[in-house]
Amino acid sequence: AQAVAELDVSAALAQTAVENRYTRPRFSTGGEMKIVAGRHPVIEQLTQREAGRFIPNDLYLDGKEFIAVITGPNMGGKSTYLRQAALISILAQMGSYVPAEDALLPLVDRVYTRIGASDNLARGRSTFMVEMTETAVILNTATERSLIILDEIGRGTATYDGLALAWAVIEHIHERTRAKTLFATHYHELTELADQLEGVRNLHVSVKE
Repeated sequence: AQAVAELDVSAALAQTAVENRYTRPRFSTGGEMKIVAGRHPVIEQLTQREAGRFIPNDLYLDGKEFIAVITGPNMGGKSTYLRQAALISILAQMGSYVPAEDALLPLVDRVYTRIGASDNLARGRSTFMVEMTETAVILNTATERSLIILDEIGRGTATYDGLALAWAVIEHIHERTRAKTLFATHYHELTELADQLEGVRNLHVSVKE
């Protein structure tokens, strides 16, 4: 039964790779993360009947610039971009080919995510409290070999309080954790960090109607 299960998984991954034009990932020894024409494996399937609906995206992070601050309009694809990077990393490390034209990836010890808005009122936790608790866990346990995906940190409170929290989170990751980080935000003020911190770069999602 164990052998059949392993064969089933391998065959399923191989079939998926052939049918959806996946490529064999390579792993970097220096921590470089490069994805060329990456795609979200699930959303691509949901939109495959609509030709050209999903637009592939590139990603590049190295040892010098390891935090990407991502801005762009609502419904522009920021969250999809974050998720597809995490999924490509996970697929590669489980032995699968990945939805991209080329992928050079670091080995990561964990993938951390802080995405979405949810509360736990039964335990007295508001949306903001849940967000801050999960963010604190990430900041306290992530390492230089982790991949961190953060989406709209600080939105559950007043504008400038949220901006200050988001700013502090990026500074902490830059100075202490130094993990590969994708940080999507509506706080355009955070783009100033790219001029102040050498490890931060700005990315912007453009939308063509």
